This record gives sequence, structure tokens and C-alpha cells, in this order.
Amino acid sequence: MTIPYWRLMGHFIDHACHTEKGRNGKVYAAGFIYTLNLRNGLLRPFSLITNGTRRHQEIPVLRDELKRENRTKNSTQKCLYVYDKAVTDYAFWNNQIEHGNLMISVLKENSVATFVESIHFDTSHELNTGIESYSTYENNGIRFSIVNYRDPETKKLHRFITTLPGSINPGTIAMLYFKRWTIEKAFNNSKSNLKETKAWSSDNNSLKNQMRLTAMSYNLLRTVEELSKIQDPELIHPSDKKYTEDLEKRQQAAKKRGGFVNPLFFNERIARISSYTIRAVKTQ
Repeated sequence: MTIPYWRLMGHFIDHACHTEKGRNGKVYAAGFIYTLNLRNGLLRPFSLITNGTRRHQEIPVLRDELKRENRTKNSTQKCLYVYDKAVTDYAFWNNQIEHGNLMISVLKENSVATFVESIHFDTSHELNTGIESYSTYENNGIRFSIVNYRDPETKKLHRFITTLPGSINPGTIAMLYFKRWTIEKAFNNSKSNLKETKAWSSDNNSLKNQMRLTAMSYNLLRTVEELSKIQDPELIHPSDKKYTEDLEKRQQAAKKRGGFVNPLFFNERIARISSYTIRAVKTQ
């Protein structure tokens, strides 16, 4: 079974010049939600949050959009959404399981949950480097998994919550969440390279078209870039070289502190998505 891995992120830019003020006499940034496919690195417009006439939280918009998609989506089609801790809602995501929507997020510090049982995993597998525990917890009768991961480089403990089944390696869950910054790099590309810093209009349909055209432009540029590297494998982009050099510097610094960089970051299959915006486009 193939599960698309989507990284969700709210994206805000300056409102259009002619945006009307709201009832409180203020205007706000225009907001969108995009998803980045963590398998192939391509961007997809997900939902409009606000045109700038009023302040709007992205989480209710995210929930409404998922519910809307559920009405036409085949429940056998699985999707995994990776989001920050603001998205955590036990009841909502438990309900989404029957629609094929699964979730990985960071456990909130004030979360109340009861330990149920430990989940067995292969502690000797490189994939599970840094995993301290993998357990089932419960909140108001709803069960979910929690992964405790201690970064061997920084020694910092990270706690992830997921609705994925316990058969999934906890190291996979941790690495998928750490790929979250990839979409932030994508937005940096859209602002720096595509100059998408301001809303084109305050009209909702126009803003949705702006989302679509931004994603199309981004995906076309990244696909061309990837194809050029396939045709000429000797090409080394400056960002590729810089990432490799930075990894080596991090490794040396970590060793001085008695730690090490997770070896998965040196793994080509992992790095092709986690370290760059796009590195997995297939030509067929």
C-alpha cells in the first residue's frame, strides 16, 4: 500500500493594496494552506485561509477542507499528514482514520494521556537511531502512539504523536516529522524566486488561482531542475555542496560534545527529500 506523505503548512503574505478593512477597521495578511508531497517534493494548493479582510486561524480551515475532501475521497486511499502541534485533536484525528487520513505531530507539553502499553520495535536497526520508547497511550477512550526520540546530536528529547499503526517503525515517524522544514524552504523559494510576497487580489477566486499558479510554477521549475540532474549526474548544485559541508561540520561539532549526527541524514534516500526541496521526481 502506498501512502502519500503530505506536509501541511500555513503560508501568509501581504494583503492586496485594495483589500477592504474589516469591521474593526483593520486588514490582515492573506493566508493559504499548501501541502508538500514528501515522496516527490511537489507543492499542492490545499485551501485558502483568509483574503486579509479578517484574522482567521488555519486549523478550523484545515479541518473543514479535510471534511470536504472526505465526501469525494475513496477511504481506501490513505494519506498521512505531518503538521505542527497546533493540529493535535484526539477526537478529530481518530474520526479521520476511517476516511484514510492519518497524522504525525508533536505532542503538546500539557497533553493529558494515560500509558497503555509499550510497542515492540527493533532497537538495533539504524532507522530507529535515537528512539528511546514507542508506546500506546489513551485519552478519553481514544488510543494513539507516542514516540520518544532523543536527538543524538543535540541530546534534546522530542515527543511525537501519531495515528499510524504500531507496525510502523518509530524512527520512520521521527524522520518524517523532521522533514517538515522542507516546505518552509519551498515557501522561501516562492518568495525569493517567484516573488510571491503580496496577494494579487482580495477576491477569493483570484487568490485560489494565485495558489494554483504559484504551485504550478514552483513544480515546473523543480521538475526541470531535477531532470537536468538526471541527464547530467555530474552537476552539483551549490546548495547540494553546502548541505554536505554543513553536515560534516555538524558531525565534527557533535563528536566534540560526545554525540553524533543521526546517520539517516547521510543516507541518500533520506537526504533527497529532507535536505532539499525536491529530489525524487521520476521520469516514466
